[in-house]
Amino acid sequence: MTNSTRVNQRLSKAVQSIQPSGIRRFFDLASTMDNIISLGVGEPDFVTPWNIREAAFSSMERGFTAYTANAGLLELREEISKYMSQEFALHYSPTSEVLVTVGASEAIDLAIRALVDPGDEVIVVEPTFVSYAPIVSLAGGVPVSVGTKKEDSFKLTPAQLEAAITPKTKLVMICFPNNPTGAVMTKEELELISHVIKKHDLLVLSDEIYAELSYDTTHYSIARLPGMRERTVVISGFSKAFAMTGWRLGFTLAPEDITAAMLKIHQYTMMCASTPAQYGALEALQNGLDDVKKMVQSYHQRRNFVVKSFAEIGLPCHTPGGAFYAFPSIKNTGYDSGEFAEKLLLEERVAVVPGNVFGSGGEGHIRCSYATSMENLEQSVQRIGKFLENHC
Repeated sequence: MTNSTRVNQRLSKAVQSIQPSGIRRFFDLASTMDNIISLGVGEPDFVTPWNIREAAFSSMERGFTAYTANAGLLELREEISKYMSQEFALHYSPTSEVLVTVGASEAIDLAIRALVDPGDEVIVVEPTFVSYAPIVSLAGGVPVSVGTKKEDSFKLTPAQLEAAITPKTKLVMICFPNNPTGAVMTKEELELISHVIKKHDLLVLSDEIYAELSYDTTHYSIARLPGMRERTVVISGFSKAFAMTGWRLGFTLAPEDITAAMLKIHQYTMMCASTPAQYGALEALQNGLDDVKKMVQSYHQRRNFVVKSFAEIGLPCHTPGGAFYAFPSIKNTGYDSGEFAEKLLLEERVAVVPGNVFGSGGEGHIRCSYATSMENLEQSVQRIGKFLENHC
């Protein structure tokens, strides 16, 4: 028996079945190279605003370094409840329906583990964030891919959803504004989806971490629709809109019974989120919204530049309605997305993410984050244009 075989026998089958993140593979490769412009990792290029950082420093200076309540500081939960009510018309009790988590990633994991039994099928609407299907698999569930199409602006249609449902389906995972496509769904489009969900008595995990980053329309949550609040877990957090990725702070909004179930898992695995980070988030909600608006305005300008520039160099790109990603098609180049991304990195030193890592429908596209400076965006477009001239 080889060492590799012996090690594999010691690992769970669920862990063996999942692959490392395709995003990180390209990011790690780019980190070993010089003169790289990275459009790869989805992270704001803004530093967390000073008042938020100062609030965290101050909390430590005042000796607030102990655990908080498992669910998070009550004062923070109250501010989250107030903020989500005012900004998105989502009304949840801070004492029983709001849970502060270690990033939105933990929130997603908690929701899946609280709701999914082994063998349950979970519909994963793709292209989408790379962690969804692996998290479902780790919980013993069966991820079922539903691929959206560019012709539909990467929006989920009722017919697509209906076709994927079986007697084993329990949960639908959606992400709008979407990572990687930037797609958004309107109230009317979500209503059509909700009819199918209610018809089959399904649950919903709605990842709305990019809700504030909506450019052309105001974000509308599926949880606002009649009959949907009681069957929906809303995921959000501070990483994207408030430029707090490294702080690892997210939250869930969900009915009391689901929140209690997630809290049980959270208290045994994480205990609570970082105390200084929670005080920083409290300041973000109380005094940081002007900074959010300025950052969103900057992303909006960059989005317009990127979409226009990609079209000019021959990469068709639908206009993302939210988030900070462009998802241009590279089908006319003759390369698959992995080949295109690797050649572009090696030859022109531009790091993008191949669309196929985001699941069904992502092949033939690349994800380009425009959460970087205009100078970097201008240079990257020039380099990508040069690459196309040399290869197409």
